[in-house]
Amino acid sequence: MTERPLPVASAYAPWTDAGLFEISWEVGNQVGGIYQVLRSKAAAMVQRWSDRYLLVGPHVRGQAELELEPESASDWIADVLAALAAEGLAAEHGRWLVPGRPRAILLSHQLAPERLAALRQELADRHGIPPSPGDPLVDDVLGFGDAVRRLLAAATRQAGTPGAARRGAPRRLLAHFHEWLGAVALPLLQREKPPLATVFTTHATSAGRFVASSQADLYERLPDLDAEAEAGRYGIRTQHAIERLCARECRVFTTVSPITGEECELLLGRKPDLVTPNGLNIDRFDVGHDFQTHHAQYKEQIHRFVMGHFFPSQAFDLDRTLYFFNAGRFEPRNKGFDLCLETMARLNAELRTADLGIHVVFFIVTARSTRSLDPHALRARGVLDELLEVSRRIGADVGERLFRRSAAGERVSLDELVEEYWRLRHRRVQHAFRMERLPPVSTHVLDDEGSDPVLTHLRTLGLRNAPEDAVKIVYHPEFISPVSPLWGMDYEHFVRGCHLGIFPSSYEPWGYTPLECVAMGVPAITSDLAGFGRYVSEVFPDHDDWGLVVLRRRGRSFHDAAADLTRRVLRFCRLDRRGRIALRNEVEAHSRAFDWSRLASAYHEAHDQALGG
Repeated sequence: MTERPLPVASAYAPWTDAGLFEISWEVGNQVGGIYQVLRSKAAAMVQRWSDRYLLVGPHVRGQAELELEPESASDWIADVLAALAAEGLAAEHGRWLVPGRPRAILLSHQLAPERLAALRQELADRHGIPPSPGDPLVDDVLGFGDAVRRLLAAATRQAGTPGAARRGAPRRLLAHFHEWLGAVALPLLQREKPPLATVFTTHATSAGRFVASSQADLYERLPDLDAEAEAGRYGIRTQHAIERLCARECRVFTTVSPITGEECELLLGRKPDLVTPNGLNIDRFDVGHDFQTHHAQYKEQIHRFVMGHFFPSQAFDLDRTLYFFNAGRFEPRNKGFDLCLETMARLNAELRTADLGIHVVFFIVTARSTRSLDPHALRARGVLDELLEVSRRIGADVGERLFRRSAAGERVSLDELVEEYWRLRHRRVQHAFRMERLPPVSTHVLDDEGSDPVLTHLRTLGLRNAPEDAVKIVYHPEFISPVSPLWGMDYEHFVRGCHLGIFPSSYEPWGYTPLECVAMGVPAITSDLAGFGRYVSEVFPDHDDWGLVVLRRRGRSFHDAAADLTRRVLRFCRLDRRGRIALRNEVEAHSRAFDWSRLASAYHEAHDQALGG
């Protein structure tokens, strides 16, 4: 394994005289990828900072009860919370229910209309941030920023009081803000100028994300983009202005990948001081030598879904069927859904010509507004479950009769062992299972079925799950969960049961989905326009050899990238079972390189720079 040496977390000594507040809209509030960053990194941060590390997030009813175990503060933080309560600000302290069980404070953030209007005016007058009235998310974020400002101001006051050290108060405080949603307090604190070291991390730029979602070749056009004009075009002037201000005002500015660093320099006006790549808590995914067994177990559950979805119309050999998938937010261009579908159309033609006897089922898993599950898919799954129950009942009954008669030395006809009732019931269920229609492409009825870009693209490509198609499509516009009547399994188990994850993003500041595949021993494809892909290319020159392909998309046409991706996926299809097992072993063996025990060192360096600056 060729690998660039990296510093490990233990190389960084703790700051025994300092305390760290890490602030994000996604502490105890799962919205996107930052939640995964913070929850998986927490144990590494607690290892360095102990109880001098506190996460700060919004108190969101329904989420807080699931995420936080309330606990009374018994040190100097109790005085901070008491001061906030005296000001009328409610704050709940406890342990975030994630590995490491870090301390967390969730803040009430709803502001009265007159206070919200005054805050908008202050940001406009003092910092030139244009107001965005009528945007509920921006209003919530402004309220959260004001609450964080009050918390940090109270914390610095308490840390500076006589006798504070006896209550465990650190001598110095550091605040690490994530994204514009969690960083509004940074400019607001300028009014009080408390003694506070600051770090700001942007995980993406708002302008970059919006431009990339609607226009191709962001990075080629980046030097010529007018950030202010683009923010105005997409209605995100407030978000962009907050990002730009925070990047300028923080002591240390970081982002998650070099490719996002290019955006920051040109769109936010400051080059990041450091890159802080994202990791995972690999122990959470580690099942030891059983990971191959888990793949087989969860693949059987995917088989069950595929039988219910496709077999009423057409059956194929599940032992010669491969499961590929892409999953993420509904950003079809950014997430590479469009390139995946183009590739599947080409792969369909290649497999039919090569006559390999292989079928591929490609899943797109995302979240869209839907009316309901497709009634045909739901009915077929119900009938399949009934068929399974009848088959099991017949098997158990026949098995016992066969055993007794065989032991008695009788010649046995298996047909005679099945009671007439069960033969008839089995025949009726089989008949009810059949449908004279193509299997649906989507598992759900969408609100905008006629204009949905994925369905439109599938119609253009002619991918319709016809019997002669070697590549079948399942568009699942809802994240997979155990409560789904079609699945009854976790998303993580679904990933383990698949053979290949395909994530050829055209815009992805980091990209957790391929990293999660690696953690579970599943080969994956990412792109050089994803932060994770860029990181892998720089640190692991031999990444292709062990099952993590980085597709070149930068400076390349869509159709050239599709041809390359088709070639690589077809190569995977030609692997035999032994080859796929060997590749999964290689992927799993490399997963430790992405553990926070190694990658948290970048965060430690950022904190060291801020405190030492």
